[in-house]
Amino acid sequence: MEKIEIDSKTFDAYSIPTANASLLIIRGSRGMLACGYISVETANKIGDVAAIVTGVKDFNDMLEKNVVAASNAAIALGIKPGMTGKETLVNFLS
Repeated sequence: MEKIEIDSKTFDAYSIPTANASLLIIRGSRGMLACGYISVETANKIGDVAAIVTGVKDFNDMLEKNVVAASNAAIALGIKPGMTGKETLVNFLS
């Protein structure tokens, strides 16, 4: 785990390598921004706040890419597909 600071807010960032890719998650106090390895369906089943970005290789990519999917709990917070990862983290997940 590492700490990432964005606009004076601190987030926990996790990178778990697999044989062919890496599972990437940036966690805020209200939920997570995750790569496509994470399932929105599972987040919905357990009520977690999750916003998904795809086509990412590192945390910087996650901040720049747009959210492509969001759990129901994330949508209830105001997260919408099309928002950048950075906007999602700073405005909704911190």
